[in-house]
Amino acid sequence: MRAARYYDRGDIRIEDVPEPEVGPGQVGIDVAWCGICGTDLHEYAEGPIFIPPSGHPQPISGESAPVTLGHEMSGVVYAVGEGVEGLSPGDHVVVEPYIVHDDVDTGPDSDDYHLSPDMNFIGLGGGGGGLAEKIVVNRRWAHKVSDNVPLDQAALLEPLSVGYHAAERSGVQAGDVALVTGAGPIGLLTSAVLTALGASVIISEPSPLRRERAEQTGVAKLVLDPGADDVVARVREATGGRGADVGFECTSVQPALDTLVEALRPRGVLVNVSIWGKRASFDMQALVLKELDVRGTIAYVNSHPATIALVEEGKVDLGPFITGRIGLDQLIDEGFDTLINRNETAVKILVSPSGRGL
Repeated sequence: MRAARYYDRGDIRIEDVPEPEVGPGQVGIDVAWCGICGTDLHEYAEGPIFIPPSGHPQPISGESAPVTLGHEMSGVVYAVGEGVEGLSPGDHVVVEPYIVHDDVDTGPDSDDYHLSPDMNFIGLGGGGGGLAEKIVVNRRWAHKVSDNVPLDQAALLEPLSVGYHAAERSGVQAGDVALVTGAGPIGLLTSAVLTALGASVIISEPSPLRRERAEQTGVAKLVLDPGADDVVARVREATGGRGADVGFECTSVQPALDTLVEALRPRGVLVNVSIWGKRASFDMQALVLKELDVRGTIAYVNSHPATIALVEEGKVDLGPFITGRIGLDQLIDEGFDTLINRNETAVKILVSPSGRGL
């Protein structure tokens, strides 16, 4: 089968690799679509980061570069191993792409397996990947999705789960005002979750194209241009002078972080969603005088079932966030190049590893 294999920074090759075997407790999936994630772009341009370099095996998977890429995937079950319950060939599924030690509690009441030692992601740390025609995963990580959800949209459930977990971390309530800085993929999907949960969302985004996308998708009640608008003043105006209840940093840009600190109400909650490649500064005096609550968030933890329900119930429409569909051979020229050099023109580009979805 064909797969996108990461060898090193700037070196991704489309190769033929053996099809994986389905063992006991495992599920074989024909990959329908796989999204290109910002993490994949960082690995290509700046990595290896999550990907274990050649000769340095990941402690759990035992793999090192080259590894198969792709962790935002949807597909159709083609085989189930001995002992698998609740899934059958033909079922539509998405993958929660974790690599964790066998002794880590990943049960329905666990809220920290995503923080366990040596954690990594399928499609980065080994274990196959969604940028291949087939993948085999443990039953625990395969989540069934209604046939009513198109498989291309289902591929966005993984990044949508990032937004869902961020919303959970914030403690947002229906009726709260949420300020989101950044209308890239994660900012938009986080806003979609917040809107579905009943929050009133304000987005701050400097790019005209991204502001237009935010308005078209209907994920915010107010979309502001920080280059022309006084974002803090507009937020206070929209909240009767009080300020936003919750804020979500989705840019890893210092001015955006500063805006959130200033725009939040006293005892507001600031959630950092973005991955920072450099050290940020923080107004500690504002933290003290406003009694702000600052929280980090990474990926998701038992978030997929609730996130899937939002989509199946029609509370989130993922269709408008898909801006491109390509085959494996176009991964670099039409996928990575667009998202690295013309990222304002795209939200989520999906790849059909087999080409059957095109």
